Amino acid sequence: MSSAPPSSWEDYVAALGLQLQRRRVELGLSQEALSHRAGITRNLYQMLEHGKWAKDAPANPSLKVLVRLCLALNIELGQLLPGIDGLRPPQS
Repeated sequence: MSSAPPSSWEDYVAALGLQLQRRRVELGLSQEALSHRAGITRNLYQMLEHGKWAKDAPANPSLKVLVRLCLALNIELGQLLPGIDGLRPPQS
């Protein structure tokens, strides 16, 4: 993650994706293996890791998906989520 905390929702989900990727690599898991462990599709996991749902739409994962990923990665939710100091509220 960059040294500056994320200030926009786009930056926040990009930082979350980087956290996911780093932890997955630390555990030596492929995207497919992690998504299988978490009970989500590989496509969904790839979108989260890239921080995008579509070309111009930032990711917005549900709490259920985040908890599934934390269980699969063997970490607490607070270890996965980037800090929110300076984050502007996301637009609806």
